[in-house]
Amino acid sequence: MVIIKQSKPISDLKKGDKVKVDKLTLEVDDHGILMEHKAGGGKTVAEMYIDIFDPKTDKDYQIRYFLDNLEMSLEVYELQGEFMWVRMDVDGVEW
Repeated sequence: MVIIKQSKPISDLKKGDKVKVDKLTLEVDDHGILMEHKAGGGKTVAEMYIDIFDPKTDKDYQIRYFLDNLEMSLEVYELQGEFMWVRMDVDGVEW
């Protein structure tokens, strides 16, 4: 499980905000809904994404999480090549 330290709700992160992933200091580029999943009882659950990048290297990353279960669902991905997102093992994410 990833340790999460929040200075504000994740839903308030916007373009230009700083996010620390382990020792990387990254910048938010975009934040939105990746897709909606059907859950029990006819309910839908939003899977969210935050596009982030390293301003020093211009390398792209993405945070994915479920809106209703941030602590258990947050994952960080690194873009490798043109289209392949690879899940990273991270200890902590902070904003």
